[in-house]
Amino acid sequence: MNIIQQIAGLIPLFPLIGFIIIALLNKRLSRSLAGLIACGALLTSFVVAVIMFMNVPAEGTEVHIADWITAGSFKASFAFLIDPLSCLFLLIITGVGFLIHVYSVGYMHDDDNQNIFFAYLNLFIFFMLMLVMGSSYILMFVGWEGVGLCSYLLIGFWFKNKSYNDAAKKAFIMNRIGDLGFLLGMLLIFKTFGTTDYKTVFAQSNGFFSGNAVITTITLLLFVGAMGKSAQIPLYTWLPDAMAGPTPVSALIHAATMVTAGIYMVARSGVLYALAPTSMFVVGLTGAITLVFAATIALTQNDIKKVLAYSTVSQLGYMFLALGVGAFSSSVFHVMTHAFFKALLFLAAGSVIHGLGGEQDIRKMGGLRSKMPITWITFLIGTLAISGIPPFSGFFSKDDILAHAYATNKFFWFMGLIGAMMTAFYMFRLYFLVFTGGFRGGDKVHAHESPKVMTIPLVILAILSAIGGFVGIPEFLGGSNRLDKFLEPVFSASPIKMLSEMGGSSSVSEMSLMIVAVIAAVLFISWAYMKYDKNKELPLADNQKMPAVQSLLYHKYYVDEIYSAVITKPLDKISGFLESIVESRFIDSIVNKTGTFVNWAGGLLRQLQTGNVDFYIFVMVVGVVLMIFFKMM
Repeated sequence: MNIIQQIAGLIPLFPLIGFIIIALLNKRLSRSLAGLIACGALLTSFVVAVIMFMNVPAEGTEVHIADWITAGSFKASFAFLIDPLSCLFLLIITGVGFLIHVYSVGYMHDDDNQNIFFAYLNLFIFFMLMLVMGSSYILMFVGWEGVGLCSYLLIGFWFKNKSYNDAAKKAFIMNRIGDLGFLLGMLLIFKTFGTTDYKTVFAQSNGFFSGNAVITTITLLLFVGAMGKSAQIPLYTWLPDAMAGPTPVSALIHAATMVTAGIYMVARSGVLYALAPTSMFVVGLTGAITLVFAATIALTQNDIKKVLAYSTVSQLGYMFLALGVGAFSSSVFHVMTHAFFKALLFLAAGSVIHGLGGEQDIRKMGGLRSKMPITWITFLIGTLAISGIPPFSGFFSKDDILAHAYATNKFFWFMGLIGAMMTAFYMFRLYFLVFTGGFRGGDKVHAHESPKVMTIPLVILAILSAIGGFVGIPEFLGGSNRLDKFLEPVFSASPIKMLSEMGGSSSVSEMSLMIVAVIAAVLFISWAYMKYDKNKELPLADNQKMPAVQSLLYHKYYVDEIYSAVITKPLDKISGFLESIVESRFIDSIVNKTGTFVNWAGGLLRQLQTGNVDFYIFVMVVGVVLMIFFKMM
């Protein structure tokens, strides 16, 4: 038995044990001890994941834990698939997750329910690990539903606030819509292949021709699930509302875990998507539209976490765009860099909120550079990374996606470039309004730097955001794109187009695209600087009249209002009708009359209970005579 067979099961086991201990001993554990257990569980899992990453074979290996389900011809094993793709996700989930856990020790220090918060965090990580480690779609679905449950618990953690509960329910319900697509796709996989095991499904899929209707249907259904979990149009509105949860939850959901589940599922199913060109185009088009759509909304938001939330939706669009053009490794590369800089940005935003006593409106910030120096410099690094400025991590992953998009579909490339320009603008708009100029929060607010338990994770994530892209340096810049080569065995069947297919020298072409993207980003950063730093412009107050386009963007295209008018209110009216007419007048009437009849019948039968022993003997004798009589007939 090799080392992977021996240690693979330990990675999800430690967070599960952490959850059980903290949940069972909730009231008996001190806050510091609960935090130590939760962080220790994640750190141990991360160490094991590193060891496994260093020993994983290129072709992968399956670790059988136990026989799980046997029903007729159907068999499902509780087994893990350990290959380069799952190992990379394990490092991201446990590594970034550990830093978020450490940060939470400081951020949630004064919360009375801190212990149960850490229990939820550990359980969330456990289910996410199950999702990426499972060797079959059915085991992935277990993790998929688990993270959905935990997201509900964490988003609505401050449950005394009704709006937070509404946000949690919204996330749960919208994810259930996507989950139905995943479930139907999984059932069709079983009907087609007789199993849900990855290796068997992918091996049998070689017998299908490109464009096969069944494979196309399967991949489209799976993508519906990915749209819900990874917040793509039209199932994206739950993600910005998920900001209701504590900031560490936002970082965990948006950066390293839940929203990347859809990316992982499509990437893991790359062999199937390679046989479904229609599905590939739908994935790419959805990603392209989502990334631009969400970016336009982020341009006008004034809540620091809402800007980052719509940024996440936009960045997820980039990842799906990459998947749609067959650049699976490029998409996973951006998942990794995005985990670094988006976790950093959310945690830095949480540090700002913590330092300002809970304030989230960027119109009431400003001048925090001198008051919160560590938060300032780390936030700036994260902003440079997400804006695609070299040599920060986002530059390399975003360039990789744009280069492959240009080689495959010029429209997708153009949408990606537009999205990159808007990303640079709204992120530096956020940066300048928060950290430069004078403080606009009033005399009663005294901004201060966060404690070390919160700033140390910021520093580590800032370093990763600065250097994380070096694993994917393209060959024409002197690199070898080691990440692409590491993932190549997993995506060998994917329809990735080489950059040389663009015509001419691939290095010259990619260099040109890279220069165009950087110049465009710098121009939009300069525009943001002129407006919000040099000219000191401020966003309009909520009660001020806005230009029509700005108002449309500020109100997020009124999508929530449209959903409410078209879906929610009609369903509420139908429910009200069913409750008042069908249930109250029909169902309740039947139940009540049944009870009335039973009472009436019981009253009649009760007359037989006279209490007279002679009468009871007489009835018994009559009964015996009748029995004998009917027996003799």
